[in-house]
Amino acid sequence: MKQIKLTEDEIEKRLLHLPDWDYFDNAIHGEFEFENFKDCFSAMSRIAFECEALNHHPEWKNVYNILTVSLTTHSANGVTPLDFKLAEAIENIVEPEED
Repeated sequence: MKQIKLTEDEIEKRLLHLPDWDYFDNAIHGEFEFENFKDCFSAMSRIAFECEALNHHPEWKNVYNILTVSLTTHSANGVTPLDFKLAEAIENIVEPEED
C-alpha cells in the first residue's frame, strides 16, 4: 500500500502524542534507555516482530543500554502514518502502560 508523506504540521501534531520522539532530518527519532544491555536487546527483539508484521523497518543503533531509533518511509521520501504506527508500537514495548 502506497504511503502518503505527512506535512510538517501533521508530523508536529502527531508528535504531541509521542513526547519521547522528535522530528528532524526528514525522520522521527526516539532514544530509549534501559537498565542494561540485555533489557535493551530484549526490547529490540520484540520490536523486530512488530517491524516484520508492519513490513516497515527502522534505522536503529544500540550502544550498551541505549537504543536510538529513526523512522522514515523511503518510498515516500519522508514521514508517513506508517512511521507513527511503528513508533506507537515501539512505545508500547519500551514503556508499557501501568495498570
